[in-house]
Amino acid sequence: ADAKALAANFERLLVLRCLRPGKVVPAVQEFISSTIGRKYIDPPTFDLGGSFEDSRCYSPLVFVLSPGADPMTELLNLAERLGMGRRLVSVSLGQGQGPIAENAIAEAVDKGHWVCLQNCHLAESWMATLEKLTEDITEDNTHRDFRLWLTSMPSGSFPVSILQNGVKMTIEPPKGMRSSLLGSYASIDAEWLEACAKPGPFKKLVFGLCFFHATVRERCKFGPLGWNIPYEFSAPDLRITLDQLKLFLDTYEEIPWQTLNYLTGECNYGGRVTDDKDRRCLLAVLSDVYTPSILDDGYRFSPSGTYYAPAEGNHASYVEYVQSLPFNEGPEVFGLHDNADITSAIQETNALLTTALSLQARGGGGEGGSSWEVQLQELASDIESRMPALFDIEKVQVAFPVLFEESMNTVLVQELMRFNRLLNVVKRSLREVQLAIKGLVVMSSELEAMGVSMVQTRVPDMWATVSYPSLKPLGGYVQDLLQRLDFFRAWIEHGAPPVYWISGFFFTQSFLTGTRQNFARKYTIPIDEVSWDFQVLSHAQEQEQRGKHPPDGSYVNGLFLEGANWDHEHGVLAESRPKELFVPMPIIWLLPKEDAKVDYNVHSYNCPVYKTSERRGALSTTGHSTNFVLSIRLPMAKEHSQKHWIKRGVAMLTQLDT
Repeated sequence: ADAKALAANFERLLVLRCLRPGKVVPAVQEFISSTIGRKYIDPPTFDLGGSFEDSRCYSPLVFVLSPGADPMTELLNLAERLGMGRRLVSVSLGQGQGPIAENAIAEAVDKGHWVCLQNCHLAESWMATLEKLTEDITEDNTHRDFRLWLTSMPSGSFPVSILQNGVKMTIEPPKGMRSSLLGSYASIDAEWLEACAKPGPFKKLVFGLCFFHATVRERCKFGPLGWNIPYEFSAPDLRITLDQLKLFLDTYEEIPWQTLNYLTGECNYGGRVTDDKDRRCLLAVLSDVYTPSILDDGYRFSPSGTYYAPAEGNHASYVEYVQSLPFNEGPEVFGLHDNADITSAIQETNALLTTALSLQARGGGGEGGSSWEVQLQELASDIESRMPALFDIEKVQVAFPVLFEESMNTVLVQELMRFNRLLNVVKRSLREVQLAIKGLVVMSSELEAMGVSMVQTRVPDMWATVSYPSLKPLGGYVQDLLQRLDFFRAWIEHGAPPVYWISGFFFTQSFLTGTRQNFARKYTIPIDEVSWDFQVLSHAQEQEQRGKHPPDGSYVNGLFLEGANWDHEHGVLAESRPKELFVPMPIIWLLPKEDAKVDYNVHSYNCPVYKTSERRGALSTTGHSTNFVLSIRLPMAKEHSQKHWIKRGVAMLTQLDT
């Protein structure tokens, strides 16, 4: 009976994974708790003293870092309690710090000091030396008071022997606005808070900065809706900003809002931000804090009215207010829609299941299951049978020659060459892996890695290196690839389509450049003086223009709106409907114009378009992410502003993850 109940509970998890992926993590926690005990889901409290008691002079103590966590404060406090404050040497590893660290360890081994080597993950080339140094440290040749403390982010280069022989610890940073605000006020001295020449405004702005610090850190949990790139904003960022705030309020009679905004948004915090869309979001969030309105007691940080800068009081009164805040805040405090919670939960589920899948053994299938080789053979054979022949580039070049007035011919040929390269790798690798399973060729490490990925329904790295960006699982990727090939085959057979499926392009920028180039050549305008104007077509306009080419520019479809909804009746951005994460956009007219004739003052949101939902990519020579396509100005309602949609994280995607 117990076995049947256990199987039934696990089957519920499988159904939940299919229907409501955002609810899987809480359900897994409940399953673990009811099956083997609650202690396996409750993280133990961090006890540095207990870890020290478990250590010996020859066993290193390793802090496994997580973003936002700083164990140095705890370590310094422990050193003071044990009388080792003056005998602790700290070295932050990096270029040229290896010899300094070696000398510090050699001296500390003899004299019984403590040595802390910070950020070992930044000194990959020196890890072999560190491993040798720790192997030479034994109980016989080492002072009994000596301790070697190491801090490192998870890294493949970190020596395994140190992990095996050392005491491992980790600190989870405070989660949630309430915990973050309490942590910030714990680091603020009560006397310092009373020492400003303008105590009223100063205390309001100090709370505002702590709120801003908590906001920019907690937005990370929403993934790309929060930040395109997750940044590790730290306590020193807040500390230096608070010191600057006090300095400027003591120095100037009037509060220099513009200066404070610049130093905080462009230097202290903005200095960490490498994506221009993230910088835009950071400045939008900061504008809610560094504003004269914050000095008004009725000012609120979010529509709920729960979060605000309290009236002037002492340090304890601010802590008391923070303690009254809810433990779990809603997305509205960050300016996000309630749907952002669903997005965050789905990402957490995907991370958990991806990790679990990576631990799966490559063994037999067990009772009623197929072996790894049989699964791979069937999968490879099925995909290979669906792959079409390569495009005949020479034949296409004859039908679509290079023409001065039609750049799309060149775009078509270049796209087919890219897809041919991908098709060639896919078909060859599928053929080779089937031969390897039969023992006719050697199963190389690349083919084995490809097989593991395919059985785990992931796109093999061998394909991804020559492919367009995609986050789809293997089945969705193959289907998407076939649809793209069909799009270009229809182009070859019937000529350029009236509406381009922008999601189908391998390199989208070539299509955009071709569209601008056609316009520039038609009207003999330098292409660097040509900019974009945009029009989202209504249903009536779509019907009217069906089958027709626009006079200039291109009609495109295939875009998905994330973080907002599209009001078809009024042709403006609208709030998302509950549980609707992505919305297909109507046909959009990409209309090139002379830059001087483009009206940039239209009440619209400058909406970025990305190739995948990840949004982040490498920084390209254009200054943008390789995932970024272009920005499209979308009309918005009179009651909304750019800042509203920026904080919502609204963007358009050329493809979904499924």
